[in-house]
Amino acid sequence: MTSVLPQVSTILASLGQAAFVWDIATDAIAWSDDLAEVFPDIPAASLQSGAEFAKLIEPDRAVRSNALSQSPPLRQGEGARYRIEYGMRTSTSNPVRWIEEAGAWFAGADGRPARVQGIVRVNNESHARDEQLLKLSRHDPLTGELNRTHLVAALAEAVEEAVRFRASCVFMLIGIDHLARINDAFGFDVADAVISEVARRIRSRMRGGDVLGRFSGNKFGLILKNCSVEDMNAAAERFLAGIRDDVVPTQSGPVLVTVSIGAVSLPRYARSADEAINRAHETLDMAKRRRAGSFSLWRPNVERDAQRRVNIRVTDKIVTALNERRIVMAFEPVVQALSREVAFYECLVRMEQHDGQVLLTPDIVPVAEKLGLIRLVDHRVLELAVGELTEQPGVQLSLNISPDTTMDPDWWASIESLLRAHPGVAERLIVEITETVAIRDIDDVRGFVTRLKNFGCRIAIDDFGAGYTSFRNLRKLGVDIVKIDGAFVQNIAHSADDRAFVQTLIDLARRLGIKTVAEWVQDEASALMLRDWGCDYIQGRLIGLASSQRPWQTPTEAVVPAAG
Repeated sequence: MTSVLPQVSTILASLGQAAFVWDIATDAIAWSDDLAEVFPDIPAASLQSGAEFAKLIEPDRAVRSNALSQSPPLRQGEGARYRIEYGMRTSTSNPVRWIEEAGAWFAGADGRPARVQGIVRVNNESHARDEQLLKLSRHDPLTGELNRTHLVAALAEAVEEAVRFRASCVFMLIGIDHLARINDAFGFDVADAVISEVARRIRSRMRGGDVLGRFSGNKFGLILKNCSVEDMNAAAERFLAGIRDDVVPTQSGPVLVTVSIGAVSLPRYARSADEAINRAHETLDMAKRRRAGSFSLWRPNVERDAQRRVNIRVTDKIVTALNERRIVMAFEPVVQALSREVAFYECLVRMEQHDGQVLLTPDIVPVAEKLGLIRLVDHRVLELAVGELTEQPGVQLSLNISPDTTMDPDWWASIESLLRAHPGVAERLIVEITETVAIRDIDDVRGFVTRLKNFGCRIAIDDFGAGYTSFRNLRKLGVDIVKIDGAFVQNIAHSADDRAFVQTLIDLARRLGIKTVAEWVQDEASALMLRDWGCDYIQGRLIGLASSQRPWQTPTEAVVPAAG
């Protein structure tokens, strides 16, 4: 080989490669003369035959022989190419040298491999890159723990093993409390340092065989194998204390961090990865609501499960009713406090059922909001309200919308389209938003209010007094009407505190040029007080409750006349 390839050997040596010819019949391997430069720490005798060479290979010693059997030549005399990678070392105490081998084998008269020729080269750097890419595909880059995909796969495998071997394990979801506050106060780099330190502290308190992964931005998933309920309680306290008891040092100074934990026992209370994750999430939310830095274990709850069945049933009813146009409106009169003449009607949602029964707003709206269906309901009620206003030019209506709908671009597109298509309707439409929305998203709501007022709509704040909106914010929003929460109105005839509160609200609103509506007016004495205090409008049982009949088509005697 040396006499045949002197120049080629020099080139190969400069590239860290060596050429070889392997005679299958004799198992002898002939090498180019730069062999010692490529394999400086391997004795030449170990490289002279296929059998000896194979003893150095890991993890699969037959990788070279297998490569020959997997690619038969295309035609007589034509070589079949192959490319393989394997590790080599003379003993377990030595580091693995990763080799890339590329070559071709040629068949003998019997069609089997007779001769192999090729090139080998050390490929440690490329292998290290591949290993790093593989690690990155499996692990979270910030903490080095499993990423969500592989954590869920490990959880599914743990559930399957627990079922097969009748063992018990636990899945914990560990959430860092108030991470958003840390982001806001110190910046994302400090928050990242906190996340990394929490992962390290959890890892340092795990047993061998437990599996940790980063589930989401502020949550870690932890699989505790062969773990009883007693072990789980002890483990949870160990993790809580390990994070709580020492501050986390960061470049911006020490940060006090706590975590909350939700856990579920497998396979007793969850027999799939999805079920385990859902129930761990549920218990984590329970723990956070109870107290930051606490632990909660999922347990069956008859009332909760019954409520969920009700939710599912009501959800199906709502969706079906929307499709079948059985979502309708009822109209509750709002009258002028002085004359008792109708000023406008508040639209309340109703759902007609096949058995003739009607579900009221309290039966529909809370479930629809909880399950994300309120947007669909609000879209339908908007269409109905605009339709009524279009058909009845003398009628004014107010329309409640949920907090989620105020930020829904689809709802805004719908109302914009409807108001443009029906001139004269906007001036007779009042849109009611709750006080809690005004508090939470005052800047966003201000833009929402401005756009509606530009069309000519009026804006009312519903349930005013239940929250903490200041009158300065009301002026900032530019609202036209304040509806005083009925909880303060219904007892003004008997409660001095409620009288003082309501009278103050009315006086302040009047000074700001904002109209007031008193809700839940129960009796004539209350109505007279409200009139004397300067309240503009009243509504409630005294005036008349909501009716699915169109009041403007019924005799006006139905409205209670003003006393005196």
